[in-house]
Amino acid sequence: MKLQWAGILLGASVGGVNGMAKYMHEAMRGERISGYGKSDNPSWLPEFKDESRPYQGHRIPRTEWTLTCSSSAPGFPCKNAIDGKSTTAWRSDSSDKGHTFIVDLGAWYQVGAVVVLPPTDTDTEGLITQHKIWVSEDHEKWTGPVAYGMWPSVNRQRMSAFEPSSTRYLRITTDADKENPWVGIAELNIYGTLYTIPRDPALGAWGPTLDFPIVPVSGAQEGSGMLALWSSWADDQFHSTPGGKTVMTRWDPLTGDVSKRTVSETHHDMFCPGISYDGTGMMVVTGGNDASETSLYDSVNDEWIRATEMKLRRGYQASTTLSDGRVFVIGGSWAGASNVDKDAEVYDPATRNWTMLPEAKVSAMLTEDMEGPWRADNHGWLFGWKDLSVFQAGPSKQMNWYSARDNGSVKAAGYRMQDEDSMSGNAIMFDAVKGKILTLGGSPDYDKSWATDAAHVITIGEPGTPPKVEPAGRGGAMLYDRVFHTTVVLPDGKVAIFGGQKFGVAFNEENVHFIPEIYDPETNTFNKLQQNNVVRVYHTVSILLPDARVLNAGGGLCGNCTANHYDGQIFTPPYLLTASGQRRPRPEILSGLPDRTLVGSTLRFKTSGPISTASLIRLGTNTHTVNTDQRRIPLDVTATTFFGNTWKTTLPKDSGILIPGYWMLFVMDRDGVPSIAKIMMIGVDNRKTIQAAQDPLGMIEEENDVEAPIFPLLEGKVAIITGAAQGMGKATASVFLRAGAKVVIADVKAEHGAQVAEEFSALGEVCFLKTDISKSEDVQSLIKQTVSVFGRLDGAINNAAMSPDQNLLIDF
Repeated sequence: MKLQWAGILLGASVGGVNGMAKYMHEAMRGERISGYGKSDNPSWLPEFKDESRPYQGHRIPRTEWTLTCSSSAPGFPCKNAIDGKSTTAWRSDSSDKGHTFIVDLGAWYQVGAVVVLPPTDTDTEGLITQHKIWVSEDHEKWTGPVAYGMWPSVNRQRMSAFEPSSTRYLRITTDADKENPWVGIAELNIYGTLYTIPRDPALGAWGPTLDFPIVPVSGAQEGSGMLALWSSWADDQFHSTPGGKTVMTRWDPLTGDVSKRTVSETHHDMFCPGISYDGTGMMVVTGGNDASETSLYDSVNDEWIRATEMKLRRGYQASTTLSDGRVFVIGGSWAGASNVDKDAEVYDPATRNWTMLPEAKVSAMLTEDMEGPWRADNHGWLFGWKDLSVFQAGPSKQMNWYSARDNGSVKAAGYRMQDEDSMSGNAIMFDAVKGKILTLGGSPDYDKSWATDAAHVITIGEPGTPPKVEPAGRGGAMLYDRVFHTTVVLPDGKVAIFGGQKFGVAFNEENVHFIPEIYDPETNTFNKLQQNNVVRVYHTVSILLPDARVLNAGGGLCGNCTANHYDGQIFTPPYLLTASGQRRPRPEILSGLPDRTLVGSTLRFKTSGPISTASLIRLGTNTHTVNTDQRRIPLDVTATTFFGNTWKTTLPKDSGILIPGYWMLFVMDRDGVPSIAKIMMIGVDNRKTIQAAQDPLGMIEEENDVEAPIFPLLEGKVAIITGAAQGMGKATASVFLRAGAKVVIADVKAEHGAQVAEEFSALGEVCFLKTDISKSEDVQSLIKQTVSVFGRLDGAINNAAMSPDQNLLIDF
């Protein structure tokens, strides 16, 4: 009877007038997981056949979601984006103002990725390409964009993966597109993690994510301030190349714009190349899939130029810039046959031709890779040095000195202590003035090999002399074994290390490191940085940006595989963050630094506030763990006035230390916070300068009039110039300052004189003293104050209309 009544009651409840009856039936059939939304059992789910899925990501059920769209075309409502069917879609109205799509998840999740399927029946119409993604916990305060950029312009699933954060609301915005005024979404899915990652600003911060229309496996910081990245002949693969073209993207850090183009004018598939900036500022890209080609990139004018082919076909070779601005290349048996010794050759920007160096033998730098010769000469750790020399620090356990003089030469330089071959490890010159190189990790074989944690500091001196090798860190080890990792030297001299694996397997995403580390040369220690949640292993790049942050990007490029990453992340080092995670105020370089200067020049400049030090870092070019361009030069700065925050620094005179090319100059305040860099082209002097075909560096000395040798005898002298608030007196003060003199501007016109002193403060040490030279007491005070400020007085020039009592200055 009890069961009967239970059945009756249940029947009444389910089948009667009770409003919950429909929901009860659905719940019993498993169609509903709550009483407030429809089931989420879609007929289409994201497939990650040609890209890496969100790491440890779980698709968030859409049962509680509410959608808000800025507009909907008739018959294409907003709800179609989450109806579980790939055959239906939301479409916006046409608009020249862009579009917005907001999701209320109904609860809070650790959201870390968005996956969008475009309309499946429109080819390329309605594609969301340029986009921004924002997240919020309360719909009031939005964080982001947490991801932005350009998705591929092909009809395929697209994704943005970013650092997981507590999120209830997610907003996608798209830019206006005249050619494609409406956008659509067939299916929208959001992924979250079941864990949180503690965030500590003292360890740095990750984000935003930059979405690219390609898988970036090579990249370079441009002299224009933009960033160039490229893949191969296709967006997502390097194999089966037809040759003759490369897909490229550019990112503008100032505007956030991401663009795409196919480079075909040089007939060069630039996958797996050597990359170096030559002494004229031209990026030289060599070999790779099209193994003998040479492409030149003028980044300032965004122009690709074809140069003469190399003498030997090469892929996976390394290159470095010599002290005279030419480019040295060696190795590269991955392409162009491995039965030919890939000895060194040199590219000359003056002629755009190549010359073999038959005595610079590659055999000295071969590893003992288990796969044989085609792997043994890959990815050399090369450093251009003094007097046309090159130091090869690895990855072979044998180090070598090469010379580019005459027919070339090679001389053994010993071993990195007990280190083994360290293929796909890293080496970086973090202090070029002292000749210090840090080497990190790698593995004995290119593929299917255990990584090491080996870390060494190598100090090189005069070419051909034995280097000094010391362990770096406790016991000569990093915190983690790493291979396929990337490394960047920071403006303060510390070295940041990202990603990598414990066991190196190309296009594999197991045994991955998510915790970067940083090496501090001052304390000789390695310390952890902020953990991230995106895999970065084989085919990734890391490049220092002019704003002192780091781009960590790419991975994969294997076609229909699950290791492709169409994105990058920005890492903000700890020096830019307060304890609460806010941005620290930066010093600013206000004036004085030229666009072009010469090796050995003395630079004078003005900043927004006090600084403690400065450094030069050469623009980075990176592919396959190799970045032979980046090196750091610490600079001593001296205040040139007691007020006004004006400074001077003298650059190294040896072009083997200060390799000619593009450099970034950073200044750091007393807390170690770096400025945004000034990008400068630094060349050698006229007698040694390579005259490029279209951009002669010989013009530099004329353009850089700050350092033209006007009157060498005035260097360091102290002079009073009266009547210097205007006219001839002002012009005279300018000449003296440019010649290196210290100048006191004396004038009765206080406002004008102070303005001139402020204007000239970037030229050198200058101050203004109000003086009426018709009064003897004023002149006496002028001389006393000058000696008090500068410690001496060497001379004076009277440009004022009167002289005091007809007496000479010397009488006082």
